[in-house]
Amino acid sequence: MDLRKIKKLIDILEESNLAELEIKEGEEVVRLSRMPRGMPLPQAPAPVVIATENVAMPMPMKSPTEAATGSNGNKPANDLPPGHIVRAPMVGTFYASPAPDKPAFVSVGQSIKVGDTLGIIEAMKMFNPVESEVAGTVLKILAESGQPIEFDQPLFVIG
Repeated sequence: MDLRKIKKLIDILEESNLAELEIKEGEEVVRLSRMPRGMPLPQAPAPVVIATENVAMPMPMKSPTEAATGSNGNKPANDLPPGHIVRAPMVGTFYASPAPDKPAFVSVGQSIKVGDTLGIIEAMKMFNPVESEVAGTVLKILAESGQPIEFDQPLFVIG
């Protein structure tokens, strides 16, 4: 589109009551817009000042690993029995059974083998099994069915 046509479009826009005009010619598009006369120009919002006197500072949050192992990494924070800790391989929602009306995959005191399904984690509408890496007995189940879980969060203790 040549410059004369664009100037003519500007004249048409100024003579009319239109606020915006868009013309398509083949693959070329020209869009003109204007503010009505007498309308104030938009201004940047005024800065907001917040008083910070006597405001308590938030405490830093612990990662799931720190929360499970304690701040020094040696002493368990929630009295986990000694044994192999099965951790969440991803973020999602933990389910202890394959369906709400079905029994749990495992229970405390149950003997399990390597590869047995301990629970499932739903992430992005996909159900991912949590399998045992060791054989032994389920000593403690740390997650509740339907609970959101974080990556590396302890789920089971196997003895």
